[in-house]
Amino acid sequence: MTANSTATDLADPRGTISDEALVELSRRTPERFGEIYDRYVSEIHAYLGRRLDGQAADDLTAEVFLAAFRKRETFDPRRGTVRPWLYGFAGTMIALHRRAEARRLAALQRNAGTDDGREHGHEDRVVTRVDAASAQGRLAAELRALSDGDRDVLLLSALGELSHEEVAQALDIPYGTVGSRLSRVRRKLRAALGGVNPLLGGSDG
Repeated sequence: MTANSTATDLADPRGTISDEALVELSRRTPERFGEIYDRYVSEIHAYLGRRLDGQAADDLTAEVFLAAFRKRETFDPRRGTVRPWLYGFAGTMIALHRRAEARRLAALQRNAGTDDGREHGHEDRVVTRVDAASAQGRLAAELRALSDGDRDVLLLSALGELSHEEVAQALDIPYGTVGSRLSRVRRKLRAALGGVNPLLGGSDG
């Protein structure tokens, strides 16, 4: 984008102002960032709820958009779009809760087979795709054992439903790294579950 670019240049073919144009406008008119919030708050809140829990999602959603607002001057549309940029902030907030996430996975592993009919977070959504209690325990153990980077790639793809390109932007990693990590993790999980693939989203490529 050149110095002479305008918000109109970044409108979509239907005339609706683009996300990227709104961020640019918000640098001069901060209240325009509220339109970005309106467009993505439900999606970001849902993703945080799946990764953490409802209360954490309520608390952290505002933090995601506050961080993005404060960093709006650094947004560069040449590097990607607004949606994965916001997921990058969500990932930062999740990292601050990593210990709690690890404890919840450990508890799920210990309690495999004692389903009370409730789902509490991202690991429940993934693990409950497997029927056998023993398989649930194995899957929880495998998820817990993943590196932070591998888990983030997996869950952005499976739960956030981001494309490989969007995951790469959100995590600031090369595009090819996303595909290789997903393939490696999915092979590992299938092997641990005797060939069962409980995950949604994306391909192994």
